[in-house]
Amino acid sequence: MEPDNPAVDEFILSLTDRREPRICFLPTASGDPDQHIAQFHAAFGGRHCEASHLSLFRLGNRPVPIRDTILSQDIVYVGGGSMHNMLAIWRVHGLDKILVEAWERGVVLAGLSAGAMCWFEWGVTKSTGTPTTVAGLGILPGSLSVHRDGEPDRLPFFRGAVDEGVLPGGWAVDDGAALVFRDTALLRVVASVPGRGAARIDPGTELELEADLLGRRSPGEAPSTPVDIREYRLARGSRSGLR
Repeated sequence: MEPDNPAVDEFILSLTDRREPRICFLPTASGDPDQHIAQFHAAFGGRHCEASHLSLFRLGNRPVPIRDTILSQDIVYVGGGSMHNMLAIWRVHGLDKILVEAWERGVVLAGLSAGAMCWFEWGVTKSTGTPTTVAGLGILPGSLSVHRDGEPDRLPFFRGAVDEGVLPGGWAVDDGAALVFRDTALLRVVASVPGRGAARIDPGTELELEADLLGRRSPGEAPSTPVDIREYRLARGSRSGLR
């Protein structure tokens, strides 16, 4: 969403312990459009990583072993679009279960918009035009609402759904901000620009969360790795002992 600001992209790559991590883009939520695929490769193609994408809409012409492809990645990055449609298509191909398996093996799971909400038990989607609730994969407990600052009709709906018990408590996050989880616990909030962040929302309460501002590096400058991310890398294999 910020082609001139690579801070979040570089941060995602820093979450693995590989010098050139393998990162695979899933553009299912938007129907695998060439434009989104090109934007992903433009963002990651010139970085120290092995960037690829998996197009479920093109499997008839370009068959690939889905499970082997996903489990061979260090990072899976999910794009935005219709969360309803994305999850339905994933289930047809068994990708929902494969992604849970990937998480259990220590693969970093990331994404924006629908690609961020899908990891939680619940999200707020506008796939039908107006905000409504949608169940996610349930890897992370609670709920998530995205575009807090960019789509103002989402937040009031989210607050109301949480207050009424329709949704469990969760997080509302701005564009340009990200939540970082270790296993199922929130580790930190990061932001690519000042003034962006997130809030924890529970029935009758709302707590603004302080975001760590990701620095912009000069060309050729090596990225630094925060202490908590180094600790995160060491803990990644604790779930299964496989990584």
